[in-house]
Amino acid sequence: MTPKIVRDVHMAINLAHRFVYFVPEAAKECATLGIGARGGYFGIRVAPLGAASNEVIVATFYNFSPRAVAAAMPGVWETTTPEALQAARFCIVGNALSRIEVAMSDAEIAEARAIIDPVVAGLDLAGKPLAAGNAAIELPDDPLVALWQQITVVREWRGDAHIAVLGFNEVGPCDCNVLQVGSGRAPMSLAATRQWSEEEWSAAIARLAGLGWVEADGRLTDAGAAARDQIELDTDRLCTPIWNVVGDTGAARFNELISPIHDAMAAAGTYTALV
Repeated sequence: MTPKIVRDVHMAINLAHRFVYFVPEAAKECATLGIGARGGYFGIRVAPLGAASNEVIVATFYNFSPRAVAAAMPGVWETTTPEALQAARFCIVGNALSRIEVAMSDAEIAEARAIIDPVVAGLDLAGKPLAAGNAAIELPDDPLVALWQQITVVREWRGDAHIAVLGFNEVGPCDCNVLQVGSGRAPMSLAATRQWSEEEWSAAIARLAGLGWVEADGRLTDAGAAARDQIELDTDRLCTPIWNVVGDTGAARFNELISPIHDAMAAAGTYTALV
């Protein structure tokens, strides 16, 4: 497998998955279930794991502060169930995809499934909790929503693998956010959305500065940029074998086939608030 093709297909997968958290249908479904948007984010994403405790959610959602989970989850499992949230997730995806115009024919959806299904079937799920939970979900009848769910399994597999690489490199939950902001790939508001305190953020900068990875203001040094790039490369390396079943040609074709999902969502203004 060619490293660039592996990186590109996982980028496409992430982009095709993420709209579920940003479309207006998500807020509507969460309101119907009687939970807030932030509780909905955690609840919808963790639903495949069942009624997980805050501690399990913190452990699984590596880059969030424990206080972000503690603030979002009170009352969620008393108000609704994982099964209802999973059903809501498929409603969000189906309704959002129906609202926009995704340039994928029935034949292209079937072709994409023919590529991704053997990839999902061959995944080693050991140590991959979010991927394993999603892999156990029964696929819905809607072909495009079912494709999205298979995309989600692989997206979460890479995320789980990335956490393993971060842990191996002793990059902590707050540290990885500092690296993301310091690289310019995320705004400073990431600290607030993940609910890391100023003291925690400063302590993370101090730890990373001690490694020579960031300046005193949090900007990445050349060594820090190289270290971050290596973490991504190591994650890609872990992901490479899962594509052997379809090879470079299949992975590149899958990238091409699913790109219209993100293109249509972006054109519909789904991510305007992120700009």
